Amino acid sequence: MTSPSPRIAEVVRNTAETRIRVSVNLDGQGSAKLATGIGFFDHMLDQIARHGLIDLDIHADGDLHIDGHHTVEDVGIALGQAVAKAVGDKKGLVRYGHSYVPLDEALSRVVVDFSGRPGLVLDCKFTAGSIGGLDTQLVHEFFQGFVNHALVTLHIDNLRGHNAHHQAETIFKAFGRALRMATSRDERLGDVIPSTKGML
Repeated sequence: MTSPSPRIAEVVRNTAETRIRVSVNLDGQGSAKLATGIGFFDHMLDQIARHGLIDLDIHADGDLHIDGHHTVEDVGIALGQAVAKAVGDKKGLVRYGHSYVPLDEALSRVVVDFSGRPGLVLDCKFTAGSIGGLDTQLVHEFFQGFVNHALVTLHIDNLRGHNAHHQAETIFKAFGRALRMATSRDERLGDVIPSTKGML
């Protein structure tokens, strides 16, 4: 029996506002090389890699002299494109993933479906406007960019939490774990696409 080919992809996105390179290995070990210019954002991307067992290499050079909006959103877009490219035709894909992750007083739930239909529901009332240089409003922009280009349905709920750092970290950790589950190969499916439509 031959081993399945590695699910690796690279995306380069250059605009007048940002220059971004993202490479992913969905079957990696959780290693990450991250340089977005926003320290806390790098910390959150590291959570995706570590808890999703996805190798991530992300370099972003954006207009941070304005603010972090373009950088964070465009990283989400490029990461979504890379994940979609790495997943491929979705044959044998588990498709759905979910995770609950606590951190002290905070608890978040993330559910993802590689449905081919972009949709985001994010419910988190952050208790601070920024964390380590990251505007908390940009968490939504990151995930919106991701779902629009990965073509997934994504539900994110911060169920409780008082510390904004903990709120964000539980969201990104749970996202990584849900992504890991959804992008896993289902040996029982073989080369079947997990949909009664026959396509996703």
